[in-house]
Amino acid sequence: MAAMAGLNRKHNFLLVIRDADLVAEALRQALAEASPEELPGLERAAALVESTAAATEGGLRARWVRSRLAAVGFTGDIGSVAAVKALRQAEPKLSLVAAVQLQKEAQSCPE
Repeated sequence: MAAMAGLNRKHNFLLVIRDADLVAEALRQALAEASPEELPGLERAAALVESTAAATEGGLRARWVRSRLAAVGFTGDIGSVAAVKALRQAEPKLSLVAAVQLQKEAQSCPE
């Protein structure tokens, strides 16, 4: 799970907070106690958590930007001025500087 903090006009950053390590530990515990029928599903869940936990902060911010753009129906070029406008429409407290920085990061991280 990722939470985003720092969205206001006084701050130009987006802080990524992750708790995937807590989820992974809970899954490891469940795997240790699982019945044979439960193992395949728990193993798949553990693999998904591990792959998500391996994502970089930049990748998580890029994914967040794309999700916010999708939330307002933006389907154009992520590198456009319209994308910055749509991002600020989706997150009105986001400063112009922060929106542009996030846009650039999203452009540099493939989907």
